[in-house]
Amino acid sequence: MDATTLELDAVKFAQLAVQRDQSGRYQEAVFYYKEAAQALIYAGMAGSNLENIQEKINEYLERVQALHSAVQSQNTDPLKSKQQLDLERARFLVTQAFDEDDKGNAEEAIELYTAEEIEVLRKTSKINGIEYVPFMSVDLRERFAFPMPFSDKCGKLPLSPKQKAMFAKWVRPDDITNNPTMIYTVSSFSIKQTIVSDCSFVASLAISAAYERRYNKKLITSIIYPQNKKGEPEYNPCGKYMVKLHINGVPRKVIIDDQLPVDHSGELLCSYSNNKNELWVSLIEKAYMKVMGGYDFPGSNSNIDLHALTGWIPERIAMHSDNQAFNKDSTFRMLYQRFHKGDVLITTATGVMSEEEGEKWGLVPTHAYAVLDIREYKGLRFLQLKNPWSHLRWKGRYSENDTRNWTPDLQKYLNFDPRTAQKIDNGIFWIAWEDLCQYYDVIYLSWNPSLFKESTCIHRMTLHTIENSLQWLYTRLTAKKFTIQVYSLCKFTFSKIPTPYTISKRVNGQWKGHSAGGCGNFRDTYKNNPIYQFQLDKNGPLLIELRGPRQYSVGFELVTVSTVGDPGSYGFQKKSSGDYRCGFCYLEVENIFAGVYNIIPTTFLPQQEGPFFLDFNSVTPIKVSQLQ
Repeated sequence: MDATTLELDAVKFAQLAVQRDQSGRYQEAVFYYKEAAQALIYAGMAGSNLENIQEKINEYLERVQALHSAVQSQNTDPLKSKQQLDLERARFLVTQAFDEDDKGNAEEAIELYTAEEIEVLRKTSKINGIEYVPFMSVDLRERFAFPMPFSDKCGKLPLSPKQKAMFAKWVRPDDITNNPTMIYTVSSFSIKQTIVSDCSFVASLAISAAYERRYNKKLITSIIYPQNKKGEPEYNPCGKYMVKLHINGVPRKVIIDDQLPVDHSGELLCSYSNNKNELWVSLIEKAYMKVMGGYDFPGSNSNIDLHALTGWIPERIAMHSDNQAFNKDSTFRMLYQRFHKGDVLITTATGVMSEEEGEKWGLVPTHAYAVLDIREYKGLRFLQLKNPWSHLRWKGRYSENDTRNWTPDLQKYLNFDPRTAQKIDNGIFWIAWEDLCQYYDVIYLSWNPSLFKESTCIHRMTLHTIENSLQWLYTRLTAKKFTIQVYSLCKFTFSKIPTPYTISKRVNGQWKGHSAGGCGNFRDTYKNNPIYQFQLDKNGPLLIELRGPRQYSVGFELVTVSTVGDPGSYGFQKKSSGDYRCGFCYLEVENIFAGVYNIIPTTFLPQQEGPFFLDFNSVTPIKVSQLQ
């Protein structure tokens, strides 16, 4: 957005905040004061010439702080009576009837697929036991009005262990607020993750909301139904919603009701907006959790989650020390240019680190963060990140407590006042690019599909069998027939990848009791993990796969014991399978020297019991023995 638009936003939010403040609606006042402050912050970044802009930001945030105690002690307005709720549903029924009459019965065209692709779509529509059909134009006439509150025929979503320990009951929005609203304003700052382990999804939701706000392009508001005649999502007193998500290759419709889990004090046990009347955060999360099998979600990554929300094309950049392709300077330049053109959505994630290290730096191990801004000033390079928890910030250089590096000029350029930031921990912070490269593990990008429209060569093909080169992918699929869609900025040929592997050996094992030591974070128990030793008789490529219980995040390390001859450029001391993944991970080494190697399979957390097996694929005979 330009500075003028942001200034107008700030005025509008400030007026709403003052109105709510004066009428005693302090929760809503806090929300709008925060939004007014954030609008002014971005206006300053966009070159606003408003006088005393920082003083006004401080004024709003100080009022937020003053209202917090009032919000906590405030007696909420009485909830609406059953008669009032019935009347709201009746009005909604009449409105929907008129809308349906206006639409007529004309059939609209739907996307054409080949007969084989239709069969593939049919088979891949069933996910976790529920059918999610592709989203078609006819779904815009979905029925949302009912005389009685709608309940999902699929039942309640399974809860996570943490939710179960705190769970009191399922509630509808009108059970906990007298003014439920779908969206007040799409804001990344109002999103708060709770105890559901979906940090990458919440980070993806935040960055999508930030993009919609910045560029006024509907990424979030376009996927929630019902909508009014302006195409805006609206609150449905009948309790039924439809969310469009990109799952298994195409947009699909996900039907949910509005029942949400709360604890004994009435606090939501799912992600929510800081404005408790606002529903879009909780309902979009519920739709995604339904597809994923429930709130007992083991986690994923932002590539998967951003694609589900937006349909944008994912890319992953590893920042590991062993990734020779990663270049700090060229990567920053690419991120900076593409971000400010609106071409890309960006999140980043930390890798495995000890609890002590995480505490020292204010970081959460293996945790996703939204990238809200990228800036450069006199050779210094910065990213603005948001922790989906909406608290706990970076404690290193350029944190709010860093008195050495924050110069007045830099504060003015980034529109950041450390003293103001010290008052409220909202999980948002600036971090130097060099520090991010040191303490973070991976960058997730989602590219705007419009970049590919003119120059893309898109190929589709249906594979009836999966070759050995895609054997690892086979474990992730429920059907042997699937469609691959490839995007490229240049012409290419699409063919099967020849596999160099001819020898495969499977080894079965068991994580049980103290033999499940967890990842390297757990120094005292890591040594208890099983160790397998194998020998290669000659140089060549190697593929190792680890499979285990789907509910556990698994990974492994490959450690060199000894090699035959000079290791040269192919030598290494240790290699990792990378990010811990649910039930499956793999490591491919293009050329490994003959010698003896150890492999240590682990679950991310200790004492997670279950069977596992390793697959070794190589061009050379393999001898495997168990050391412990």
